[in-house]
Amino acid sequence: MLKLFKKKYIFGITYGILLVGFTVFVLCDTFFIPKIGVVVESNSTITDNTNDEETTSDEITEETEETVITDTSYTDSNISININTIREYDTDIYVVDITLSSIDYLKTSFASNIYGRNITATTSSIAESNNAILAINGDYYGFRTKGFVLRNGVIYRSTSYGNDNLVIYDDGSFGIASEDTDNLSDLLSNGALQVFSFGPALINDGEIVVDANTEVDMAKSSNPRTAIGMIDPLHYVIIVSDGRTSLSEGLTLFELAEIFDSLGCTVAYNLDGGGSSTLYFNGNIINNPTDGNSSGERKVSDIIYVGY
Repeated sequence: MLKLFKKKYIFGITYGILLVGFTVFVLCDTFFIPKIGVVVESNSTITDNTNDEETTSDEITEETEETVITDTSYTDSNISININTIREYDTDIYVVDITLSSIDYLKTSFASNIYGRNITATTSSIAESNNAILAINGDYYGFRTKGFVLRNGVIYRSTSYGNDNLVIYDDGSFGIASEDTDNLSDLLSNGALQVFSFGPALINDGEIVVDANTEVDMAKSSNPRTAIGMIDPLHYVIIVSDGRTSLSEGLTLFELAEIFDSLGCTVAYNLDGGGSSTLYFNGNIINNPTDGNSSGERKVSDIIYVGY
């Protein structure tokens, strides 16, 4: 009887150790262990610059002597950036007006220039490694195992998460696609350069497509936000808001959409927010990122940036 009890006791301890070990492995595999992904499909007519620092377009030129930089603006012959800080909804909101001469200057980059899960870095560090003039956090694709990922004409992930997608086309226009009804390969064939999966869409075809009663569950309260919109092809607006602090309450998605609408945007799209929300300009972080209960940037998978 005693031997049987000891065997059961040892078995129980062994099983418990194995269960704990497996649980720890699953958590590490999900949140910490880096995993490099693979290219699913690419458009051979589009050069992938995500992992290649060399510029391939003859149309891209370096900054000229006419470059004018202030604390809130940047202007040269190809890029115009103006940052305006407004105070609405008890929140500091940073509105960036961007005009480009070519879509070549609106770029994306992965953390460490590598596509994969749990490969992260702060927005500012990714921006600095790419000599970005201005940058925001992207859609944090690496936090999910599904959702379209197309960057610089290369498909990295084509499995649906059911999200609205932002599509940036090679003519500089924006569009909204649905992972439930649109095919990523078809979007690529139709000139898509970048596809982001987070959402939801805020404005489509000039109409606000969210309201206070239909926001996604995680966003019913006010939060820090990062979003991007288009007034016309090559004329864009970026909005980053503070939130979750005593100084700034944050924005709902509907409030965010209303600001884009007031600025004349025909398309606007919500990106990863909360602790990820970061606006970088000319070597400085402009907003006040809050990662959880502490101040500072959250590490993310990717950025959208303006630069050469």
